[in-house]
Amino acid sequence: MKFIKDTKVRNAIMIGSLCSVSYLAVYVARNILSAVSPQMIANDGFTNEYIGEVSALYFIFYAFGQLINGAIGDKIKARFMISFGLIFAGVTNLVFPYLSHTPETAKYIFGMTGFFLSMIYGPMTKVVAENTEPVYATRCSLGYTFASFLGSPSAGLLAAFLTWQSVFYASSVILFVMGAVCLILFGHYEKIGIVKYHQFDKPKSERKGGIKVLIKHRIIKFTLISVITGVVRTTVVFWLPTYIAQYLGFSAEQSASIFTVATLVISMTAFIAVFLYEKLGHDMDKTILIVFTSSAIFFMLVYLVKLPVLNIIFMVIAIMSSNAAASMLWSRYCPSLRDTGMVSGATGFLDFVSYMSASISSTIFANAATSIGWGNLILVWFGLMVFGIVVALPYDKLRKRANV
Repeated sequence: MKFIKDTKVRNAIMIGSLCSVSYLAVYVARNILSAVSPQMIANDGFTNEYIGEVSALYFIFYAFGQLINGAIGDKIKARFMISFGLIFAGVTNLVFPYLSHTPETAKYIFGMTGFFLSMIYGPMTKVVAENTEPVYATRCSLGYTFASFLGSPSAGLLAAFLTWQSVFYASSVILFVMGAVCLILFGHYEKIGIVKYHQFDKPKSERKGGIKVLIKHRIIKFTLISVITGVVRTTVVFWLPTYIAQYLGFSAEQSASIFTVATLVISMTAFIAVFLYEKLGHDMDKTILIVFTSSAIFFMLVYLVKLPVLNIIFMVIAIMSSNAAASMLWSRYCPSLRDTGMVSGATGFLDFVSYMSASISSTIFANAATSIGWGNLILVWFGLMVFGIVVALPYDKLRKRANV
């Protein structure tokens, strides 16, 4: 890295690279159940409903973990939160296949994986926001957002070549290795002064009603956006392999391969979102409004067009459009809260509501796919994007124009 003369750029690359690779490990782990669910259903007698229950429990543990660990992450060093979260998740991921013959126990073990993985995102966002310039914080956030999207195709690739049990074991190895790497490298960064903590925390005498500060920063609007995008980026993507297999008629193996390719394309969303954002004059509201509108249009096309190839293409574009709104939330909005001193806590809260909505919707979607059919479920996703359009409307700007 010495060839990069600008110290701020060099430090941002070092921090951002470590965070991105670590977050890739997180998303490989959290996407493996989705990737192997067609195998589990087709080969080992598991049901849609059971997979839905496991995923819902994971999301609940992850959601409450984000709420708890996000607040803790404002107090404890990211080095310990991130590394121990990865290592403990590796343990539960390793145990899950061994306990699959006792489904109820296995379900809660996988839920604990969600809790341990929730130790990572809030502290990671905080350490990036506090130790890089805002423009580099966005780039770093973009890096690990991109890495998160790569998690799905990586998990799909493992599922295409390994048994579902072996996929869990491989994921555990990845988590153990990255946990050790983070413990060592973050310790080194702290020692040489690249990473420092609590640089922007205000003295106690200057702290005033945290919730009021967050409301002033439009936390309510972005909470709703977190709910909407959480359903798509988490639950819709989770059920995508099963949708491809059951609704479009592909085999479990074909579904895993298609899922890998589809999610690899989806992984480019973060770059497209930031490119669009910059082309629109760094207008976050306009960007979110446009991408929600695009997502609604393409979900309607998914409903109308039954030809498998076009159906998959439209589904991928619909998911990408919704994920672009998520990219604005996590890559732009959360790092912008640096001056509040509550980056980790606020990020944890937003992730909490995102995954609580994902938990609820995962169970609903599992039952709805059987009761009302995949076609009607697509209309539900379309309606969700229409709600996103309503939320994304720039009410403050419209109000100001009305008063002029």
